[in-house]
Amino acid sequence: MIENSERSMLVRAGFERVHVENDWYDGPREGIADVQGTPHYFRAIHHYGHPDDPHDDEYLVWPIDEASLSLEREQSAITADWHKRVVEGTATTGFPGYGGVDRRYDELQALLGPRREAPADARRLVAEWKTPAEDPYDVEGLAYMVRWRQDR
Repeated sequence: MIENSERSMLVRAGFERVHVENDWYDGPREGIADVQGTPHYFRAIHHYGHPDDPHDDEYLVWPIDEASLSLEREQSAITADWHKRVVEGTATTGFPGYGGVDRRYDELQALLGPRREAPADARRLVAEWKTPAEDPYDVEGLAYMVRWRQDR
């Protein structure tokens, strides 16, 4: 995780907490992060990190309710636990997101799918990510942070 002194410096610079990562490809693509101190879903507008795309850092963001956030954290903890077991060499199953691997993960996926759809009034923001060198995944949450600004 980011050291407390580094975290404090990032917070002073306007970076905020990332609660959940639902998709990652060359950087976070979907998940939940604070926007002005309040948890929001985020989803990348453009497809996975094409080097010629100057707008790869644009995201749709919209508020998430407490019940959905709790379910998202539960599902994220299942993924983090699996990742920890992979690193330790003790994982006996494949990635839970592939379906049919973890019953509770699948139940949560069915519940959360509709909630992850961006509403028509979703805001468009530009993200700047700060990722530490160590493993960003932990059952307690993610180590990286984000700073948002208005789109171009």
